Amino acid sequence: MEPHWDDMRIFLAVARTESLSGAGRDLKVDPATVGRRIARLEEAFGTPLFAKSPQGYAPTDAGQRLLAHAEQAEQAMEGAVEELAGKSGKLSGQIRIGAPDGCANFILPQVCAAISEDNPDLEIQIVALPRVVNLTKREADMAIGVSQPTAGRLSVQKITDYSLSLVGARSYLRNHDPIERLEDLKGHRMIGYVPDMIFDKELDYLSETGIDRVNLASNSVSVQMAWIRQGYGLGIVHDFAIAPFMRRFVRLLPDDLSLVRSFYLIRHQDDRRLERMNRFSEALVTGIREEVQRLETES
Repeated sequence: MEPHWDDMRIFLAVARTESLSGAGRDLKVDPATVGRRIARLEEAFGTPLFAKSPQGYAPTDAGQRLLAHAEQAEQAMEGAVEELAGKSGKLSGQIRIGAPDGCANFILPQVCAAISEDNPDLEIQIVALPRVVNLTKREADMAIGVSQPTAGRLSVQKITDYSLSLVGARSYLRNHDPIERLEDLKGHRMIGYVPDMIFDKELDYLSETGIDRVNLASNSVSVQMAWIRQGYGLGIVHDFAIAPFMRRFVRLLPDDLSLVRSFYLIRHQDDRRLERMNRFSEALVTGIREEVQRLETES
């Protein structure tokens, strides 16, 4: 029995989601059908491709070897689609971006909407995750990170620096003692990330203040911003996030506490051969740089 090319698409989905149901959801196929197609592929190759365990479906040694070839075939097919689509100058298809909460909420909506207006046949998906996006499992086509990954066949490009400040709502500050130095923060309610859910050391902002406690914590920047806006405490947030609310905020201790971090565009190394992905990445990087600069200027 010869393997069916379409079964390779099923194989890739199972390898990336590690489950029949996950692959079925991604491909809009019944999980039982996914199972039959995997069984057919294993029969064609004459060897098991997955080992089933309570944790899910993990590729066997043979499955790992096939995975590399399947990904190459996928890249070749995407390249062929690009070639045959011609040089219309417009992007089409679907592109999914994984990003940390702050970037996903306050930068990407405007940037991606502008790209969409220029490319009406393009579907852009933003996935906001409070953790590192797994590109190997195709959780996204590309990701925005706050630090450079150290493993994997990935391409990394620095996008831009961005600033963060300690802020408080005017309503909160009217009812509390003045803050003139870092030591004065000890008497104030602090807002920040859930300590054991900080997935990147670059997000551990409060450690630079000497504050080792958080009174109100969330893994969502939007939740933290809501608490600060409503006058429940002080927090360190992106300057680009506070721009629309500056009349309600006061930036505190700017000489003692002004943080700078960076955004990086992280892609599959093989995707750099695809003109469509390169063109989208260029537009995305330019848009993020311009939007961060615009919002920081307003703040």
